[in-house]
Amino acid sequence: MSGFLSGVRGQLNVLVAATTSLVLIAFLVPLGLLLRRAAEDRAVTTATIEAQSAAALVALNQTPSEHDNVTVFYADGHQTGMPAARTDSVKLAEQGWAFTASSGNGFEVLVPVGGLDGGTAVVRAYIAQPREGVTQTWATLALLGLVLFALGLLIADRLGKRLVSSVTALAGTADRLAAGDLDARVDPAETPELRRVGLELNRLACRIQELLAEQREEAADLAHRLRTPMTALRLDIDSLSDEAQRRRLLAGLDALHRLIDEVIRTARRPERDGVGAAADLVAVCAERVAFWSALAQDAGRPVETLLPTVPIRVRVSAADLAAALDALLENVFTHTPDGTPMRVEAVRLRDGGGRVVISDGGPGLNAVPAGRGVSAAGSTGLGMDIARRTAEAAGGAMRTGTSVLGGAAVELTFRPAAD
Repeated sequence: MSGFLSGVRGQLNVLVAATTSLVLIAFLVPLGLLLRRAAEDRAVTTATIEAQSAAALVALNQTPSEHDNVTVFYADGHQTGMPAARTDSVKLAEQGWAFTASSGNGFEVLVPVGGLDGGTAVVRAYIAQPREGVTQTWATLALLGLVLFALGLLIADRLGKRLVSSVTALAGTADRLAAGDLDARVDPAETPELRRVGLELNRLACRIQELLAEQREEAADLAHRLRTPMTALRLDIDSLSDEAQRRRLLAGLDALHRLIDEVIRTARRPERDGVGAAADLVAVCAERVAFWSALAQDAGRPVETLLPTVPIRVRVSAADLAAALDALLENVFTHTPDGTPMRVEAVRLRDGGGRVVISDGGPGLNAVPAGRGVSAAGSTGLGMDIARRTAEAAGGAMRTGTSVLGGAAVELTFRPAAD
């Protein structure tokens, strides 16, 4: 998601850069050409005024003051002012034509003066640099364009960052909800569309909490209703005359009663502890192995325990971890013959998390366990599903395979507990 959001911000900057470039080009290029034309017109106007002023003096048989760019060509062949060659343009002006023409890198303004004793004189004003100052003006415009371009990008980046930050907050809240943190809420953004999305996301989180609460209550109520027929069943068992059969049935009934109590407690619990949960994998493994060791001893099962001496804190509550281990250990006792060896091993992972492997020397798994409620061995399959969901809720996973003892091996991995 972060990559996508960064891409959106970059695309927004590219869009603004392209739009700003087109606007600046459409504005500054015509403006630069207009300024160049204005500079040429200004130079020609100045030269025309100088030429006409000199022509007025020549018409009065007076010698005009010398200018760096004015030349007076007399009919007898001599000239005054700036030295210049008698070109075809001068000869044309001697015929009574006043005009402006290009000459070399500049312009020349020619004004004929008739009615003189010696014939027609021509006043020529030459403009060597008609575009003087245009280069500096264009440089100023280019600098202004760069400043406006940078300012546009800065504003676009700020707006993009603000937009992306709002979307990032939405995505972060959605990720927290997906991770099981149902208390996650987003602060609605100022943008109307994003504000609506934030409000709807908050409503969705509240609705999920309500549905889960209703589901937990229904599960707890259903489990509670089972106690009534179990009480009647206990009375019937107590009336049995066979003491051995009565004890065996009561033991099974007590186990069922404990399971129902666990279902009720689990259903009444608001929710999993989430990312804030923490437990010592080594301590819980040792505790559950000790709990099942008595039954293993009665069944003649060798139990090997390989646990490190230092704690391994993982992101799962002790209750959930114990329930997952109990489900896997119970599967070993249920689906392998008496006397089958078993081993419980826990190790620390490189990222600080933990892994526990429960293996046995039984017949093994014929196939990867199916989904919840399905089992190749004829059981409900809930035990494996409980272990899988516990590992996944803690950011880990469950894998199955063949153990070193020759039977099945179930591996649970957990992420390290948050500091």
